[in-house]
Amino acid sequence: MDFLIATHNMKKQAELQRILAPLGINVLTADMAGTELSDVEETGTTFEENAFLKANSGCKESGMVCVADDSGLMVDFLDGAPGVYSARFGGEHGNDKKNNEKLLSLLKDVPPEKRTARFVSCVCCCFPDGRHFTVRGECEGIIANEVHGNGGFGYDPLFLVGEKTFGELSAEEKDKLSHRGNALRKFVEEIKNYI
Repeated sequence: MDFLIATHNMKKQAELQRILAPLGINVLTADMAGTELSDVEETGTTFEENAFLKANSGCKESGMVCVADDSGLMVDFLDGAPGVYSARFGGEHGNDKKNNEKLLSLLKDVPPEKRTARFVSCVCCCFPDGRHFTVRGECEGIIANEVHGNGGFGYDPLFLVGEKTFGELSAEEKDKLSHRGNALRKFVEEIKNYI
């Protein structure tokens, strides 16, 4: 069964494919599906709202079952920022280096016990017949004082879970712990009610 993913982020596509493949779900990007998707303005104030906006738009434009994820980092010391603005926190959408630099500058001299944070992922699935559902996954961690590791993307090299950052974990290790992995495990259970 083919599902369309409403993202241009190939790393997200690969992560979704890895986790959903055992269900017989093939995750396609718009290019792979031979369709074009509009860039959806993320006007929601929550991850859930933005995930729905993207999945609903992709489903309507393609006529396919469409999955979209909206995810980000919430830092307690920053009152939940960057939150839904995680991808453009540093001023330029998708610039991981600038986003990480801004986060580190805002947490300069903040002690480890006040650097608590969580990654959040909301995954929405919309069907051409109008049905949809959304699941949410989280992962608790601490923001490191500097970048560690070259793996993952976004804030992964700063997000410590235990002794390692997400940037230091293998893809399989990260999937077992991550917010997206947690959301997709819920997704796997929920999708059984729809297919």
